Amino acid sequence: QVQLVESGGGLVQAGGSLRLSCAASGRTFSTDAMAWFRQAPGKGREFVVAINWSGDSPDYAESVKGRFTISRDNAKSTVYLQMNTLKPEDTAVYYCASSRRRSTSIYGYPYWGQGTQVTVSS
Repeated sequence: QVQLVESGGGLVQAGGSLRLSCAASGRTFSTDAMAWFRQAPGKGREFVVAINWSGDSPDYAESVKGRFTISRDNAKSTVYLQMNTLKPEDTAVYYCASSRRRSTSIYGYPYWGQGTQVTVSS
């Protein structure tokens, strides 16, 4: 059974930083693509960033390019999302997801975490 557990969310002022973590178990993490999505109140779940098993050339949404950085530690079965220069519009529940293949679509990921809330105050 696949388990993805996010942590690191919280309340931060605009311009601040947060680092999210997603710990995976139940699959061969080192061969999976991992991604972060987010869902703001009243909106659909949107793609943030995805990374393949090797960590090369992540895909970033335009809205977070230059501010967010994804990384992974295959030895710890963990993927991270470093979020800098946060804006109020980054406020959302952030979800990590895993799949055999990297995708920017929610339909490309069969496995999801429970989400962690990020709130950015202005």
